[in-house]
Amino acid sequence: MGAMPDPQPSGVLLVNLGTPDSTSVPDVRRYLRQFLSDPRVIDIHPVTRWLLLNLIVLPRRPANSAHAYEQIWMEEGSPLLVHGNALRKAVASRLGDEADVRLAMRYGKPSIGDGLDGLVRDGIDRVLVVPMWPHYASATIGSTVQAAMEHAARMWNTPQLAFTSEFYDDPGYIEALAERSAKVVEDADHVVIAYHGLPQRQVRKSDMSGAHCLATPNCCDAIGLANRRCYRAQCHATSRRLIEALGLPADKVTTAFQSQFGRDPWIQPYADEAINALATKGYKKVAVIEPGFVADCLETLEEIGVRAAEDFMSNGGDELLLAPCLNATELWADAVARMVRDGSPWLRSAATD
Repeated sequence: MGAMPDPQPSGVLLVNLGTPDSTSVPDVRRYLRQFLSDPRVIDIHPVTRWLLLNLIVLPRRPANSAHAYEQIWMEEGSPLLVHGNALRKAVASRLGDEADVRLAMRYGKPSIGDGLDGLVRDGIDRVLVVPMWPHYASATIGSTVQAAMEHAARMWNTPQLAFTSEFYDDPGYIEALAERSAKVVEDADHVVIAYHGLPQRQVRKSDMSGAHCLATPNCCDAIGLANRRCYRAQCHATSRRLIEALGLPADKVTTAFQSQFGRDPWIQPYADEAINALATKGYKKVAVIEPGFVADCLETLEEIGVRAAEDFMSNGGDELLLAPCLNATELWADAVARMVRDGSPWLRSAATD
């Protein structure tokens, strides 16, 4: 006799970073204020953070960011939101009646709170929160977990929450990345695997031993107890798996980090410097893969696809080839659906009862 279906429905909340509502300067300013006010994102003294945000960043940056968003905005809206909704639909179609799948953003709309409120209103009291970042960082996964737990704690009828963890070496994720990148790297002279950067201080704060991360040149060559939550080490682990899956020689690949902000040192090498150095050395076709972004967004389409490409060509290169992100591709939707089933205590128990 087969297992009886679980009578209590489960919810799934796919959470990505966020996007402004439009390319207008006020909307971008509103989004940046929420994003950069998070103490997990800018982890400095609250008074210093307030001064930085209100006296330096918000008076200047929204106009520049709005212009950048204008260059990548799709007819349907923000690329991150468009691709996120497409993935939600693809994952929902794979899970069927097993779960109600919704999309949320850590900053902006639809919010985590809106997602939880909507699920509970619809009679769903058990929610698996899926942070859509392959690599652990307090500024992304940590912030998402905190926001979901704090919102649930304020609700009169608090839902049960569960969370998936980082998936930097998940086989399905690596397979989807390799399929997405294979054609782009075929004719490239060199490949840059680029990840979003982090301040060095945040990497060191994740090292509970206080003596491993960034202490030696080879600290990220393997993952152990001290660096198990190290963002940089997890990124390098993804690079190793992806290089193997693509069959690339190690000397043809550079792992680098983009999007540094402020004056404090960030993890290195910096992607823009690495890409420009390749051009000055005579490399004509360089491919860039962005494993840390599961959906195309400002950092992939504008920062690399527009600005980095222009700089590469101005330094002597012919073409900077950008691999598209996973977005809502078949293999990626398959991988997310499997991670949901594996990560949910309710779906897993219902399937095995």
